[in-house]
Amino acid sequence: MTEKVQVGIIGCGGIAFGKHLPSLSKRQQVELVAFCDVKKEKAEQAAKEYGVEGSSVYQNYQDLLKDSAIDVVHVLTPNISHAEISIAALQADKHVMCEKPMAKTAEEAKAMLEAANQSNKKLTIGYNNRFRPDSRYLKQVCDRGDLGEIYFAKAHAIRRRAVPTWGVFLDEEKQGGGPLIDIGTHALDLTLWMMNNYEPKVVMGATHHQLGKKENAANPWGSWDPKAFNVEDSAFGFITMKNGATIILESSWALNSLDVDEAKCSLSGSEGGADMKDGLRMNGEEFGKLYTTNVDLGAGGVAFYDGETESDADLEARLWIESIIEDKETVVQPQQALVVTQILEAIYQSAKTGKAVYFD
Repeated sequence: MTEKVQVGIIGCGGIAFGKHLPSLSKRQQVELVAFCDVKKEKAEQAAKEYGVEGSSVYQNYQDLLKDSAIDVVHVLTPNISHAEISIAALQADKHVMCEKPMAKTAEEAKAMLEAANQSNKKLTIGYNNRFRPDSRYLKQVCDRGDLGEIYFAKAHAIRRRAVPTWGVFLDEEKQGGGPLIDIGTHALDLTLWMMNNYEPKVVMGATHHQLGKKENAANPWGSWDPKAFNVEDSAFGFITMKNGATIILESSWALNSLDVDEAKCSLSGSEGGADMKDGLRMNGEEFGKLYTTNVDLGAGGVAFYDGETESDADLEARLWIESIIEDKETVVQPQQALVVTQILEAIYQSAKTGKAVYFD
């Protein structure tokens, strides 16, 4: 590897400009040298704003992958092409950061993992909510065993109204589903990570397409077109793990509910509990009394000074690049992301058949 990590970006849409490009550009060890998008003007814009002098622009990702100087590729395309591009990049001897979810299907996700193992290159998935301060704190609490055995959990991804009406979010063929695969995937990833439990036994699921049928609906990004809304507007899963633990997954882009939370989890263990419902709250029993503690995650404490902070996206980018330079394990491991995709697929399958989906 060269002195600096040479990075190529495939897919120069909203997630590229909103998360990956700003954070990668802050890393002194990174040079953004290549940009690809089916709409060439988007790649050109990314190169102009974030690329090094002489950076390359492509419309075909295969042309980008031919550049042997590129060390790392970020795959930021619709779900339907995650596996195809990631596998090709791994086979081209590149490390890969692929946006969530890992893939449209479990079969594709498994193929990605196999390609990573065969190439001996790193593959990680963009589950950026793991890098929030509350998530990092709670993970340490769980790993230390403060909650005991976590046997019941809820994964929350509920919006009252916030349907993404741009891009291909409403297109089942290109995305694989709606809120379950879009935001439910974040909540499930957080929950499994906290529990350190990746062995599902059986899954039941239900999906609903109710509010998506409405004309002139209230929505922060403007009303959606009911004729184009061909994914679910809400989905729910009941997951039993092999050790008997139970997880309830709830996800929606539009639901008539005031109980709204996104990318959060609630955990109940044999020694204590925790949730992200109102900040980070811990609960338990001590000296014959029940207690609730709100964790102060602020970095300040001194007047007019908020402390040194690092955004979730910046931390994700830093630890990803460090894992490559220092040959360390990635925070989000592909085998973990594979299980998330397998469970999501099982929820969709159960919803269609009305039957439980059993894992081997």
